[in-house]
Amino acid sequence: MIKLNSLIVKIEDKKLLDISFDIEKSLALVGQSGSGKSLTLKALLGMLSESMNYTLDIDAKFELSRGKNISFVPQNPFTALSPLTKIKNQFFIDNDDLLSLFQKVNLDVKLLNRFAPELSGGQLQRVVIAMALSSKPKLLLLDEPTTALDIKTRTLIIELLSSLQKELGFKMLFVTHDITTASQLCDSICVIKDGLVRERGKMQDIISNPKDQYTKQLIEASFSQRAFRQ
Repeated sequence: MIKLNSLIVKIEDKKLLDISFDIEKSLALVGQSGSGKSLTLKALLGMLSESMNYTLDIDAKFELSRGKNISFVPQNPFTALSPLTKIKNQFFIDNDDLLSLFQKVNLDVKLLNRFAPELSGGQLQRVVIAMALSSKPKLLLLDEPTTALDIKTRTLIIELLSSLQKELGFKMLFVTHDITTASQLCDSICVIKDGLVRERGKMQDIISNPKDQYTKQLIEASFSQRAFRQ
């Protein structure tokens, strides 16, 4: 288990974020825009602006090191890769390891000789996932990685992530506003609003019996939108 005992982000005397959570296996960090999800990711990745002060208290057993213990899958795979460089030249691992990774994410190795604009959204997202896993992280941070995908491809990516986690044993922090997608992948949930935790616990417990009114609204909106899309 990875225990984030405290994460506080401030600008001068204004507190923007004050949260804590545990990641036993896979945790969904859920909230609307402006809730503090992106701040959390940036703090964990060491990417906050210089104007922000933050304190981070994490389990001493876990070293928060980007490219070593943690890796990141961004929201938009179309902007995550260079359009002018062949896919194979955007990885920095041995060729045998690269071929093995492509097999794990169910990609044809022939795509390694192509450029990013030649690939579909689903293929690009698999490339980015492979890239994130190339450093063999203990924690994978995912910033709404299925938002730009159609429903069928979204389901395939969720199934792939679930399969990879079982095989490789990394933990996941899945940042999203979509509880229905999160529920397909994560066993726990932490709901935040205005930089504070509103509710957290096991995914199915929270979905079945939310205590907080804000959580109820998110669940109702998420599931009604999914039903409308289908």
